Amino acid sequence: MGKQQVRPSMDIHGQTYHRSAMIALILVATFSGMLMQTSLGTAVPTLMTDFNISLAVAQQATTWFLLANGIMIPVSAYLTTKFSTCNLYLFAFSLMLIGMTVTVTTPAIQGAWPQFVAGRILSALAVGITMPLMQVVMVNVYPPEERGRAMGLSGLVIGMAPAIGPTLSGWILQYPHTFGAITITNSWRTIFYLPMVIIAFVLVIGFWILRDVVPNKVMHLDLVSLILSIFGFGSFLWGFTNVGLDGWGAIPTVVFPIVFGSIVIMFFIRRQVSQPEPFLNIRVFSNKQFALTTFATTMSMMAMMGVEMILPTYLQNARELSALESGLVLFPGALIMGIMSPIAGRMYDRNGARTLALVGFAILAVGTLPFIWLGSETPTCYVTMLYGLRMFGIAMVMMPLTASAMSAVSVDQAGHATASNNTARQISSAVVVALLTSIMQNVMIQNQPEATLKTLNPLRYAQGMNDAMLAGFHVSFGLSICFALIGFGLALALRGPHRLLAREDAA
Repeated sequence: MGKQQVRPSMDIHGQTYHRSAMIALILVATFSGMLMQTSLGTAVPTLMTDFNISLAVAQQATTWFLLANGIMIPVSAYLTTKFSTCNLYLFAFSLMLIGMTVTVTTPAIQGAWPQFVAGRILSALAVGITMPLMQVVMVNVYPPEERGRAMGLSGLVIGMAPAIGPTLSGWILQYPHTFGAITITNSWRTIFYLPMVIIAFVLVIGFWILRDVVPNKVMHLDLVSLILSIFGFGSFLWGFTNVGLDGWGAIPTVVFPIVFGSIVIMFFIRRQVSQPEPFLNIRVFSNKQFALTTFATTMSMMAMMGVEMILPTYLQNARELSALESGLVLFPGALIMGIMSPIAGRMYDRNGARTLALVGFAILAVGTLPFIWLGSETPTCYVTMLYGLRMFGIAMVMMPLTASAMSAVSVDQAGHATASNNTARQISSAVVVALLTSIMQNVMIQNQPEATLKTLNPLRYAQGMNDAMLAGFHVSFGLSICFALIGFGLALALRGPHRLLAREDAA
């Protein structure tokens, strides 16, 4: 019996190319960019010292990255359709390298902070292009029966890179590293060196390996939609990112941006529906299967991001671990997600998304439930085990649902579907972090002991403050279970075990 002949991969110009090499290059480069989302979280104290800035200002290193990234994602559908895949990737990698260079060359003086933030914004704009483009490429270069495996590979980037960012940067910052005669000290600049080398390498060999695989067409830039998108999503996300520091009552920085952004987004949606060639085709949500899988994915994202935000705070405040130690506690969970994402993708190719989503959401809920009873003496190995179980459940949910969402629409709508799906996840992440942070803070305030007790009985006051802090954590963990249960309910409404294979169009 002869071997089955494998057809060579062809780009949109009819030329052959090495598909595996191109995908590997894209995954490595996008992974390096996605690391920048969370890698500076453990460097905040160092940034405060070097630039002589407050905690609120130092956190802008992450806030502005997420904000610029969120603004760029809705624009990606237009860019993917308008410009060739190869040129768009080379532009994005160049922009990413420029942004990192601007950041890493910032002098450590107080007045140079705007240069640091500007570099972060440039890098975030590049990641806002590469992340959704990666998923569009996957849809175009892999046949429907292999799409789950492809999305599983992208899960290595989307889920694992942000999860290991704090651990990696914590290790870099805690210890100096020697390479031959060169010793790199534990400066915040060292966090950028490895990604910069990788992106520079990818940029050079990308000229030979990257190919145009996404069909393009001439599109008129709807400037009004572009402006509405930037100001609407930008203002909305900015308001929610400020909740943790300023609280819900801060009118200039929270209430006004959220309300203004919501109004502008409504005008944006209305314009997209009325346009024959919309800037972002939100009609994909009229496809029931795409809408259900996208909303279920946002529930898994909210369940994941909620605990991702709270758990390191618990480990460092309630358990008094260092940033590196707390990162190491969570690191096995990140590895589990990285290992399971491709496996879950292969399982989707055989079984569809419904069963995997139901099992995954059930595991996610069960794995989160014990977090409600975490205490100040809970063994860290117990936390590691539970966190690993949660990440196992998320891997079973996220990539199969993403693959199902992409398979529910036609290939020519993949760019708009990917942008819509990623925008929904970005917004849900900002909302859940703001929501759980504020709830956690309010519960802590309501349960904290009387201030007079601090003088009368300091030990009892300290215990009361610790109990109040744990109460805030417990309520937030409880809400994360609710997100998993809502996701389970949405998964019940999905179609059976068969795959859609683009049987429905969203037009």
